[in-house]
Amino acid sequence: MAKAPDSLEKISAEVVGCPLCKLARTRKNAVPGEGQLAAKIMFVGEAPGRSEDDKGRPFVGAAGKILDEMLAKAGIQRSQVFITNVVKCRPPNNRVPEDDEVAACMPYLDRQIALIRPRIICILGRTAYSSLLGGSSITANRGKVIEKAGQKYFLTIHPAAAIYNKSMLSLLEADLKKLAKEVQKVEGGGASLEDFM
Repeated sequence: MAKAPDSLEKISAEVVGCPLCKLARTRKNAVPGEGQLAAKIMFVGEAPGRSEDDKGRPFVGAAGKILDEMLAKAGIQRSQVFITNVVKCRPPNNRVPEDDEVAACMPYLDRQIALIRPRIICILGRTAYSSLLGGSSITANRGKVIEKAGQKYFLTIHPAAAIYNKSMLSLLEADLKKLAKEVQKVEGGGASLEDFM
């Protein structure tokens, strides 16, 4: 019998019932991610926090409010992108995900990327940077575009950094405006942002 084709709904269902690492025992809700299959931009953060664990949705807490505000300033509609995390369940006390947790979750993210085929993946913060590209310093590399295996990645700080350090807000805003321009460039330059967002 032919295997059913993969879909974002199928991945979400698997994530919601996932037993692959110890986070499955402490989560309230897994957070598969949300957004458009046709998204040109995919945002990848570290892991869900308390609000995300409560609601089963990504970036709905304080960091999510900051992200929403900065996306609006950059002219990017949240409804037109895909937002997820490297790890799909909240680590206890919001600690950094451990290597085995990242390893257990990475196939879900790989499948999401393969289905969406975004023009550019915006990496939010150090954990996502090290998990996806093996990088270490997000502050030294923020605002840069990196290409790996034919996929473009854009690096910026995690919105949560701006909760504790308000000076980071202007950096995040500048980076997301640069990201919007970068997507325009990838799309052929002549189109306006509204044409493909």
